Amino acid sequence: MSNFKYLKISEFKKLRYLSINQNSNLYIVFLHGFMSDIAGDKPKNFLKYSKKRKLGFLAIEYSGHGKSSGKFTNGNISKWTEEVKFVIKKIIKKKKFILIGSSMGSWLSLNQFKYFNNQINGFMGIGSAPEFLERLMWKKFSKKIKQKIIEKKIYNLKHGEYEYPISYQIIKDGRKNKVLNKKYISKIPVTMVHGSKDEVVPVSYSKKILNNFKKAKKKILVIKNGDHSLSSKKNLKRINKELDKILYYVLKKSIN
Repeated sequence: MSNFKYLKISEFKKLRYLSINQNSNLYIVFLHGFMSDIAGDKPKNFLKYSKKRKLGFLAIEYSGHGKSSGKFTNGNISKWTEEVKFVIKKIIKKKKFILIGSSMGSWLSLNQFKYFNNQINGFMGIGSAPEFLERLMWKKFSKKIKQKIIEKKIYNLKHGEYEYPISYQIIKDGRKNKVLNKKYISKIPVTMVHGSKDEVVPVSYSKKILNNFKKAKKKILVIKNGDHSLSSKKNLKRINKELDKILYYVLKKSIN
């Protein structure tokens, strides 16, 4: 995609991002998952979606992911949260946006509410995985694996055809970024989309997020036989339909 750009955030760090229609007053912001990037099917889908509707679009690739600089094992939720905040402030500035988080991206999205509560006009989570490092990884590791991580600092976790280098520092940092015990007062549309056959994160995590939005216009869509990524054409079409509903609500509210 020719819309890829790089933003220097420090002397030694630059982040890749994807952006179009920077003159638009409303953006779609996409945050990808753990060890993913912004070259996949979901960012391509939301780029096309935004282009068709003349919306601004921004997808951010965190350090240690894809073609952004940095080592993955040096990253953590706190660092990636700050990077997302930095890029949003630079690119979107004071404009409004609808936030979409995929898997870990939903965790980072929830962290953005403390910075951009008045700018976030809608939120969609896809296979949301808040606090997964502690709840879905550390708690399920054997004593032997835990000891390896503590001693060697890195453990290569195999999941299907993928291998994830898990560091002890990322586990510890995750504990500082609890979001499932927080209440969000935003009166915005919040939709959680989850696959009924998600092999990574239970549907209950999407439900937990919705429970914390006390004043939002809430909805959960569980896609029958859907996996964790929900990146098939059929599933993306359904996700786009839900996004249309959020967009309609946001635009209607801005007119009134």
